[in-house]
Amino acid sequence: MLLGTGLVVVLLATLAVVGLQVLANRYERTITREQLLDPSARTDRTDLDGPINYLLVGSDRRPGDVGPQQRTDTILIVHVPAGLRTGYLISVPRDLLVTIPAGGGYPGGEDKINTAYEYGGGGQAGAQLLSATLTQLTGIRFDGAALIDFAGLRTVIDLLGGVDMCVRTEVRSIHTDRVFHPGCQQMDGAQALDYVRQRYDLPGGDYDRQTHQQQLLGAMLERTSQTRLRSDPVQLHRLIQAVGNSLTLDTNGIPVEDLLLALHGLSTDTMHGVQVPSHPQTIGQVSYVLLDGGGQGLFEAVRGTRMPEWAGANSRWVTRL
Repeated sequence: MLLGTGLVVVLLATLAVVGLQVLANRYERTITREQLLDPSARTDRTDLDGPINYLLVGSDRRPGDVGPQQRTDTILIVHVPAGLRTGYLISVPRDLLVTIPAGGGYPGGEDKINTAYEYGGGGQAGAQLLSATLTQLTGIRFDGAALIDFAGLRTVIDLLGGVDMCVRTEVRSIHTDRVFHPGCQQMDGAQALDYVRQRYDLPGGDYDRQTHQQQLLGAMLERTSQTRLRSDPVQLHRLIQAVGNSLTLDTNGIPVEDLLLALHGLSTDTMHGVQVPSHPQTIGQVSYVLLDGGGQGLFEAVRGTRMPEWAGANSRWVTRL
């Protein structure tokens, strides 16, 4: 269950304090590079001018997992409009009912979107089937993609010294029985990830979970900006190593250095969390999420140049990090 975006944003924030060339050189030596995007979901661009759309996937793989039975608890479309000074993190509901195309031995059919990664076999093939599913649904093609595992984000949060999270509603973890009481508090990696995994007994259910994940991203970015990584090369090395070891990246042929340079102006003040207009519905005793009116123009706004206007007109679905 992960915020794959968190690691990318940590890189961008780290860039501000240690310098582009140092970070890019160290990072390039640690990351895994794979073709995560299906050809149907990939743009044919070779530069980062204009709007950027990235697919970020958090798998529930644990250390030692090698089988294909892995699902995606976090699916994010990161949209950065032209100018590259603001960003929108669009959380795709894990239970969204979609048509999954054939791939990886799967014959195709309707199911929850988070099963596409599993049906594709997990890993690179799973990400490709998931990206093809999203493009078929939204018409959005991607400039790159990132895939992160469970252990990676926890390690990064711990290396940052924890994050400050504000709990709005008391919730008991169904995984650890830990109770999170209302109020702002510091959480380590295990606590933060436990908290943002919860969705049961919350007023908004999975929509609250999406908001909490976006909140964690903002907290990670804020914490990174507060650290003194330039004066602690050992800690910096550990952080970059943890990020690189946890992240699989598809930059569509763009050097990592160019990607970091293009996005380094993003911050918590310029990023927005977006939920896809939708609603839960039970079909045949199974709980799904269905789009409201095809997403109420959200996907068209991402494909075009009207995302700021859409966000202004649909504040119900938009939050600040």
